[in-house]
Amino acid sequence: MTPDRLAAEATSILADLIAIDTTSRESNLAFIAYVEQHLAGMGVAGRRVFNEDGTKANLYASIGPMEPGGVVLSGHSDVVPVDGQPWTSDPWQLVRRGDRLFGRGTCDMKGFLALSLALAPHVAKTGVARPLHLAISYDEEVGCLGAPSMIAEIARELPAPAAVIVGEPTDMVVVSGHKGIATWIVTVTGHEAHSSLTHLGVSANMVAVRLMQQLADLAEALAGKGDPHGPFCPHHATLTIGQMAGGTAVNILARECRFAFDLRTLPGQEPEALLAPFFAACAEMDAELRARFPGAGVRVERRSRTPSFAPEADGAAERLARGWAGDNGPARAVPYAAEAGQFQGAGFSTVICGPGSIAQAHQPDEYIEVAQIERGAAFMLRLADYLFR
Repeated sequence: MTPDRLAAEATSILADLIAIDTTSRESNLAFIAYVEQHLAGMGVAGRRVFNEDGTKANLYASIGPMEPGGVVLSGHSDVVPVDGQPWTSDPWQLVRRGDRLFGRGTCDMKGFLALSLALAPHVAKTGVARPLHLAISYDEEVGCLGAPSMIAEIARELPAPAAVIVGEPTDMVVVSGHKGIATWIVTVTGHEAHSSLTHLGVSANMVAVRLMQQLADLAEALAGKGDPHGPFCPHHATLTIGQMAGGTAVNILARECRFAFDLRTLPGQEPEALLAPFFAACAEMDAELRARFPGAGVRVERRSRTPSFAPEADGAAERLARGWAGDNGPARAVPYAAEAGQFQGAGFSTVICGPGSIAQAHQPDEYIEVAQIERGAAFMLRLADYLFR
């Protein structure tokens, strides 16, 4: 097997993967079935780990002897929506223009999964001393919601691997840290009245603005902290309010206002501790509103929490992955979150390394460079050499 041939086979598989709409709001079961069929052709059976209602599933599978010291290739099946984006080609069809392959998920992160699936038959038919484990999760894009249940099974059922490679786009260089992310939804319920008679009601919008100002103040305070010489950019924790909606008419005191925010933290920072004053303010406002109007109040719900991923001193995964990637560069960390922190929390030596640039992710006309697929193919074949020994 040559890198060129593996890259060509991965590109063919990538076309199939792009054609399956795995936007997070949709089921991913057609995608999982495709992977299962691909693995069945080499006599490999995967194991599904479903969500609560059975509409989505993780999948993990092992190729080779069930011995310790193998490698896990981990990626997510879901992609972000294309709604409202000005694509110049069909996002669900792989299109090559020049040295770029266009389509939703080419970069984030079906390119990595295509390379993993292209490698699998080579490993299966050649025979290896250590196993290759594939791990595919759902709902990464909405908070890494699927991976934890699969990781728990992997930790319980499989022999300990030497390394986990999470294939988020890194331009095929090794990343050894990422921020954590936690998201919350705040719902303020007021009491409707004519907007000229403010004493007869309470505007949920006006209350929400006061609470959002506290978050804006916290975001500003966080920007003044952090290590400017550290590996993260931005070098501090960040907080943003991503969504807000409230009110029914300009002359009605709003009955409800909802807003959602995310907090991205450095390793060692606890989101709940940073937000403790905000939670206290919400509780105080909730009590005040309830005392004035039955049914009014403030509700805070955590939507997701993905732990940060801390650089591992002399980590086995980093040593191996740097060798396979030919990477002698500096230590790197990224501001986005992935399932790497979840694998690390379960005791696995982990790195992030995958084809494509995060700058292309989530964009209209998302693409991956052909050269990145080729670099990924070379990485995979060096990884296979490790499994053979």
